[in-house]
Order: sequence, then C-alpha cells, then structure tokens
Amino acid sequence: MFFAATLGIVLGGPIAVLLVMNVFPDIIPVENDQLWRGLSTVAGSWIGGGANQTAMKEIFEVSDNLFGSMIVVDVVCANIWMAFLLYGANMTTKVDKWLKADSSMIDDLKKRVEDYRESVERIPTTKDLYILGGIAFGGVAVAHFGADWIVPIMQGAEATLISAGLNSLLSGFFWLIVIATTIGLVLSFTKARTLDGVGASRWGSVFIYILVTTIGMKMNLGEIWQNLGLFAIGIVWMLVHVTILLVTAKMIRAPFFFVAVGSQANVGGAASAPIVASAFSPALASVGALMAVLGYALGTYGAIICAYLMQAVSG
Repeated sequence: MFFAATLGIVLGGPIAVLLVMNVFPDIIPVENDQLWRGLSTVAGSWIGGGANQTAMKEIFEVSDNLFGSMIVVDVVCANIWMAFLLYGANMTTKVDKWLKADSSMIDDLKKRVEDYRESVERIPTTKDLYILGGIAFGGVAVAHFGADWIVPIMQGAEATLISAGLNSLLSGFFWLIVIATTIGLVLSFTKARTLDGVGASRWGSVFIYILVTTIGMKMNLGEIWQNLGLFAIGIVWMLVHVTILLVTAKMIRAPFFFVAVGSQANVGGAASAPIVASAFSPALASVGALMAVLGYALGTYGAIICAYLMQAVSG
C-alpha cells in the first residue's frame, strides 16, 4: 500500500496537469515551464517531506514566490485528505467490509497491546508523571542533539549525497525523526514500557492532536481563491492518488489501516503518519513513523520522475 501510494503521487501529477491544462487552461496562473517546476516541489513533499520539497526547489530552480504558492497547495490539499482519513478511522469496520479485507492481524495486535496495558495499569503517582515527562522530553532533547551532530558530518559529503538523490540525509528533521523513533523502539524492550500503565500512550495521543492543531493553523484557505488553477491540479492529483490506493486495496484486500498509513507516510510524512495511525489505535503510531522514514528515503527519486513526467505533458 505504501508503494501504491507513491505510484499514485508519481502518476497523479502528470494526469492532473494534463487534465486541468486541457479543460480549464485559463485558470492556471503561471506559464507551462514554471508550472511543472513548481509542482515538482509538491511531489517532493507528498512522497517524502520538507527536505525533499526543498531539494526539488533547488534542482528545478523554482522562484520563491511560486514556491510559496505551492506550499499553500501542498498544505491545504494534504490536510483535507488527512481529515477524511481521520474520519474514516471511526468507520474502519465498514470500509474493511467493503474492501473484503482481513484485519485480524491488526485486531490481534491492538488486543495484545490493550491486554498488556491492563496488566500494568495503575493510578499514576507524581513520581510516575515526572519519569514519564523526563523520558519523553529527554528523548526529544537527545534526538535534537544527535541531529545537530550528524547533519554537519553529512554536509561534508553534500555533493555526493545530492548526486545520489539522498538529500534527506542533509535534513535535521529527518535525523530528528529517525533518532526519536529509534529511542522509542529501544525503550519498548526495557522496563520503560510499563509506563504505558500510567498513561504514556494517552499523553502521546494528546501531543499528537496538539500537532494536528499546529499543522492546521498554517492553512490559509483564503489563498485558494487566488490560485484556483493550482488548487484544481492539487485536487485532481489527490483524487488520482486516492483512486490508485483504493483499487490496489480492493485487489489485495488490504485493511483500511494500511490504506491510510500508506497514504500519509507519503503525503503527510513523519508529522502526520503517526497521527493517522494512532487514530486507529495508539499502539499503531510507531508504524506510521517508520513508514514515513521510508518515504523520506524515496522522496527525491519519486519526485524527480514525477517532475519529468509533468514536463512531458505540459509541453
């Protein structure tokens, strides 16, 4: 489902450009040559993340003004789709029935996590809360420190990494997510996992939804009316992505959870993939984070392919 989501973005871009240019040519506010270059940054963001988006800006020489418009298209279209996924998480049983999917593996995982939580659940003491906060914020601090230490080392081989399409390795945010996820996974094999009994997952969900709010605050819906052509392309693009996802899920009978997380690991990245995964169950948030890291690795390659396809159809 992850690779189907990536394919949906790679093919959705040129299909959207071709359709909107032929049906509504008068509403596109930029010239053809600038259009595909600007949209390459959206492809970078929707397959990988911010680092891949910036890489596309530099590779295809996108102007700052056009880049700003593309960021708005990226954020608004991606978050509208994420809202549908969060809503769909509440009716996953019906969707799985339509997909004829076998969700027993996911249900078994959720049950095992819930059973474990019940076995360690207790009323938290002040000491428990301080330990919980110390591990959480301490882990984030270590992740920041590690990212600040690794990035300068990577910049020493910047030319080699860029030529290999590994721009993500130059991003501090990429290493922040990798290190924080690794810390969480390592601690899950220690006694620290018993902190779930005092509400670790619930507190994690609180901060995840705070993150949703901060993402939403960056949306400026007023920009839609100033860039109708770009938003038309973005909406068609997302519809192609969704269509390929659902057709693939129907063919292989994949549970809706994999549809949602596969999509957000591409479109949303490390910020929102765990949000969508945790909407199904807090136990599944780490799956979204891990898949998003894979998206960072593939983002530059997929976006370059998509950009050249959009160049071909835009003339």
